[in-house]
Amino acid sequence: MTCETLRWRATAVALGIYLSASVCAAQTHPKPPASGAAAKLTASALTFKPGLEPHAIEILKDACEHLAAAKTMSFTAVVSYESPSRLGPPLVYSTRSEVTLQRPDKLRVLTSGDGPASDFYYDGKSMTAFAPAENLIAVADAPPTIDAALEEAFAKGAIYFPFTDVIVSDPYKDIADGLKIAFYIGQSNVVGGTTTDMVAYVTGDVFVQIWIGTQDKLPRRIYAIYLNDRARLRHVLELSDWAMDVAVPPDAFSSAKANNAAHIAFSPPDVGDAPGMKPPPRTKQKVQ
Repeated sequence: MTCETLRWRATAVALGIYLSASVCAAQTHPKPPASGAAAKLTASALTFKPGLEPHAIEILKDACEHLAAAKTMSFTAVVSYESPSRLGPPLVYSTRSEVTLQRPDKLRVLTSGDGPASDFYYDGKSMTAFAPAENLIAVADAPPTIDAALEEAFAKGAIYFPFTDVIVSDPYKDIADGLKIAFYIGQSNVVGGTTTDMVAYVTGDVFVQIWIGTQDKLPRRIYAIYLNDRARLRHVLELSDWAMDVAVPPDAFSSAKANNAAHIAFSPPDVGDAPGMKPPPRTKQKVQ
């Protein structure tokens, strides 16, 4: 019996239990008519008018300005994204990236996860993609800024980082270009081990809910759904271990081990149908 068969059976059993419990609950506890607090919530939903709430915009701008002002930063990004399964309900895959940058022209991203590990280095003159397990390296000339290098990495090698909007020089511009709706939800004391302000917004074709530290103005969680995705698959970015404006060693943006690897072309991998995090669809062309 294969692992795939075991997973299939376990999922089928869990799904059956869930459906049975749902049916029993529906039969035993019929839905009461809305009254009291429930009626108020229903009325509130009916009177809600989408727009750009000033308080929500202020929180987003403060966070973006704080990120843009940092000369150096490092953080850990854990991305969880859904991909359709053979049963229909989505499976969840995850990656973990250790990110270090120094403005305006240095970036390092070390990624591990539910797939091959990969390292990315950019030093203002060249960008390097390194596959540690395969001991393969791809090197290409790069433009003189992080923003332009991110565009070039995507165009030449289909390299995309889900946290791109956090590290570009003007994070708010990437939000504002397609911003349609923004509203304040409230505060949370659960995410990131601190108090955060929760904001929801729609930019381009993406619905986003973001948790931003009330005191430090740093994003801690970003939840996104692409509105043109019929399956409404969810993508969650958790950000932690923030260090802002700290000294970065000069050799942080290169790898001695990578220099001894076999060279291959800096080009898109032949895995177009593989599950993974992809750039969100945009109404306007923006930095990827």
